[in-house]
Amino acid sequence: MKILTFHFGEIEFEPEKIIYFKNGLFGFEDYHKFLLIRVENSIYHWLNSIEDAEVAFPLINLDVLDDQYPHDNSTDVFGLVTLNSDPLKVTVNMKAPVYINRDNNAGYQKILDEERYLLNYKLFSKVEEAG
Repeated sequence: MKILTFHFGEIEFEPEKIIYFKNGLFGFEDYHKFLLIRVENSIYHWLNSIEDAEVAFPLINLDVLDDQYPHDNSTDVFGLVTLNSDPLKVTVNMKAPVYINRDNNAGYQKILDEERYLLNYKLFSKVEEAG
């Protein structure tokens, strides 16, 4: 199968790589089939809709930010990233993570009812120079 993506051009993939989201993602409930695109030498992954190739979400693995982030061993957990040309304004949604089960390629999103997980967690911070 092939998909023509906005960010990566044409990508060929096997049908078993399709990740099925029964309920879609929040705000995008009509889209159920996605492809997880892993970008070499990048902290980001992309979740690209197969039903509308222009719909794509940048993700970051939340284990990178919090090694105790709640999930089980058969799932990968990602935060949706809001990109910005100013790195200090790049945020990650840690409140409503995206879970992808590696065993059956099923995905879902849920809201965590824990105050410590922010909706707009700043991915980068300014480093002050010593001097």
